[in-house]
Amino acid sequence: MKTLKRIAFASLLITALVAACFTGLVVYALASDYKPGDSELIYRSENASVLKDSADLSLLTWNIGYAGLDKDMDFFYDGGTKVRTPREKCLENLSAINDFLKKNDTIDFIFIQEIDRNSKRSYHIDEYAKASEVLKDHKSFFATNYDVFFVPTPPSKPMGKVKSGIAVYSEFTPESSFRFSLPGDFGFPTQLFYLDRCFMVNRYKVENGRELVVINTHNEAFDEGGAIRKAQMERLREFILNEYNAGNYVITGGDWNQYPPDFKPAFTKNKAFTGQIGNFDLVGIEPDFMPSDWLWIFDPSTPSVRTLMAAYDPESTPTSTCDAFLISPNIKSISVNCIQLEFKNSDHNPVIMQVRLEN
Repeated sequence: MKTLKRIAFASLLITALVAACFTGLVVYALASDYKPGDSELIYRSENASVLKDSADLSLLTWNIGYAGLDKDMDFFYDGGTKVRTPREKCLENLSAINDFLKKNDTIDFIFIQEIDRNSKRSYHIDEYAKASEVLKDHKSFFATNYDVFFVPTPPSKPMGKVKSGIAVYSEFTPESSFRFSLPGDFGFPTQLFYLDRCFMVNRYKVENGRELVVINTHNEAFDEGGAIRKAQMERLREFILNEYNAGNYVITGGDWNQYPPDFKPAFTKNKAFTGQIGNFDLVGIEPDFMPSDWLWIFDPSTPSVRTLMAAYDPESTPTSTCDAFLISPNIKSISVNCIQLEFKNSDHNPVIMQVRLEN
């Protein structure tokens, strides 16, 4: 009987300690919760560059997966089991990513998603600073979309601290750079430990009096029911159309976490997927999301994203495309190329586009 009482007491004590720890975690999360405004100024200049009104421009977009989602990784949140890659592999990934950026440092605008500043998952390396050193001739801009002191999942091996965001590296000096919040609330207490997604807007003067507005976005990936995804797309559409209707050139690029309208892949190896794989539900952007004279620019011959339920296998891993650009009718598309890196250092491949402003 005494033994049973001791077991019961020990069980109650453990339960009470777990409850107290969880309560303390939630209280601290509430107190330290990152709550960005609808818009936040990142940078402003009185000596902005002036672009020609017939300029040829190059752009690159790449979700680098915080240098932690290399070809050998799966990821627990997507249906795999692993939480983070080994430190040596993270450093190797980051070095390869920066080598690629260095080789492409003549590109005018470089959009990066999932670039960490101070996260346990990437061993607290300031990846944004490292890339800024490599792209030393570019102006660099960063917007936070993930700032949590401790992510408690998975319970057996928590992700811990995350400080991450999106970045733009630009050959030109903008008039301004702003962070704009995207809608999305996963409710209490999940939102305390989740991303606060956003898009970044840089404005550049054009010699004809208009502005070039470049937008880097990273939209929601995990949204059961699709309400948050829809609200984010509506927010972007309203912003983009307002800028174009004001007479500006508008380029939006990034990781949409949706495949482009009329996506017809021509991948030679991997089976292209649309729909749900593990926890990742990849849906398509509606064909009538934008007026018909707007263009979605992507490369149908090469996948830009892979699934993370298992390590990458070039013969069997499902792949798709969710990294793309959207350009306004006063911009001409010249070329686009998704660079096949075989997902060696990130779960995404980079996409490079050439365009021309039309006067």
